[in-house]
Amino acid sequence: MAVEELSPEQRMLRSCRGEPVDRPPVWLMRQAGRYLPAYREVRSGVSFLEMCRDIERAVTVSLQPIDLVGAEAVILFQDIFTPIPALGVDVDFAPGPVIADPIRTRAQVDALRSPDPRESVPFVFEILRELRGQLEKREIPLLGFGGAPFTLAAYLVEGQGSRSFSTLKRMLHREPSTLRALLDRLADLTVDYLNAQIEAGAQVVQLFDTWAGLLSPAEYRDWVLPGHQQIAERLDRSAAPLILYVNDGAHVVDEMARSGADVISLDWRCDLAEAARRHGQQVSLQGNLDPCALHASRDEIFEKVRALREAGRPARGHVLNLGHGCLPDTPVAGVQAFTDAVRALT
Repeated sequence: MAVEELSPEQRMLRSCRGEPVDRPPVWLMRQAGRYLPAYREVRSGVSFLEMCRDIERAVTVSLQPIDLVGAEAVILFQDIFTPIPALGVDVDFAPGPVIADPIRTRAQVDALRSPDPRESVPFVFEILRELRGQLEKREIPLLGFGGAPFTLAAYLVEGQGSRSFSTLKRMLHREPSTLRALLDRLADLTVDYLNAQIEAGAQVVQLFDTWAGLLSPAEYRDWVLPGHQQIAERLDRSAAPLILYVNDGAHVVDEMARSGADVISLDWRCDLAEAARRHGQQVSLQGNLDPCALHASRDEIFEKVRALREAGRPARGHVLNLGHGCLPDTPVAGVQAFTDAVRALT
């Protein structure tokens, strides 16, 4: 049965909840970023942390992808580590998170504070309220986001980014009670942070688990899945659907589908058609074009989008997106072709 043309807000929310839509919505992870000359202009002369705290700048760059590249949703400009310093952790960016005193003991976990994010990072919610006010009349949805406990713990324990996170994995095997205590603290923080974003106007929230793909399916079920399920249960999902993204997670799609999230976001290594067949009636899907495919010609991008649409058809809902964030060298014309191709779908 044909569905009348929907607003971007209706299209996004209905897709997340598995309700009929006229066509899939489209937005891109890291859609506000260095690939946009307008972003670089706003960012000029300020550090990343200053940018996150500057309400006017953060609002400006959050909105840029709507008019510049045709995205149909706005995602808050922040970092997954925004709420972490309030725990009592000294964090710098170089450019990723660098922890001055990595967490390696139970005493360090027990010493972490339990901040109210509304008080510790009030600028986040001011940015969301300002964005919601500007987007409401345009009927464009607003997304919030947060880091998942395992990924936050990966940086906190390792001290910085790593290919293997061997210090974290050593703790998993040698001091499991310490890691579990840290994950529990981070789950509480994530729930409070995302619920506060929903209160401030976020209509959808996405949970980023960038490093959970390092684990085997069995380890994922033991160390990651319970945290995802706990977060899904404790969020106000009647007010805002939850999207779960796991990078490099093709081997844990079955587990992602059991997370309680409304939408699972797949990276480009996943077989979208297989995920739609196996789990598409249980959860909506998001993704999953390889970001590097945005270097292809306009015609090729249109062809790839049509193929994604067909692969995702069996799912109850499908949000067109990339399988990871836009890369710094992404051509603006490629992003524009991607959003144009989605709007051309019937």
